[in-house]
Amino acid sequence: MAMLNRLRTLGRDEEGVTIVEFAMVAPALILILLAGFDFGHRAYVTSVLQGALTDAARQASVENPNVSGSGTTLEERVENAIIAQVGQIATPGYTLDVTQSNFYEFSGIGNPEKIVRDNDSDGVYDEDDGDCFSDLNENGQYDTDTGRQGRGGANDVVFYEATLQMDAIVPLANFIGGSAQHTILVDTAIRNQPWGTQATPPTICGTVAP
Repeated sequence: MAMLNRLRTLGRDEEGVTIVEFAMVAPALILILLAGFDFGHRAYVTSVLQGALTDAARQASVENPNVSGSGTTLEERVENAIIAQVGQIATPGYTLDVTQSNFYEFSGIGNPEKIVRDNDSDGVYDEDDGDCFSDLNENGQYDTDTGRQGRGGANDVVFYEATLQMDAIVPLANFIGGSAQHTILVDTAIRNQPWGTQATPPTICGTVAP
């Protein structure tokens, strides 16, 4: 009887229940917190990277740019100006790649060269039909990508793209799988100041096949 009473008393004993319940929910809670820290850090780095790229692009849009970064070329100065800001918050061992290309106008970004005469009205450049196009990148041939390397000249539109790769701030991949590295891609486009006359791209026509 005494043993039965002791078992009944033990069944009603709630001491230590909180510890048991916390042990059950703690792993999920910790993962959620770590994921929040990682997401917040990535969002912060993305914001700083976008701002640094935009600032450097504006500094480089004048005739004689005075970009705050060091380097012998404008590309190096732009990249180093971004590194000076992003490098303070990115995880160690990060890599940063900045590319820049220029276009005659904003509409040229991501689009083919303009067809100015389409003899068979099919919407496609046909050299053998004598179609004509505006050679926006001035390389003498029809291209689906009108970008030119570098920042171009007066009134040209410069497209900057920065790719940052860095390790996650917390090793979530060890627990839930996936990649342990983040790839952050930002871009911006800005028109150069009109310090001179913008070059007009030539018009090139094909030859009608005999």
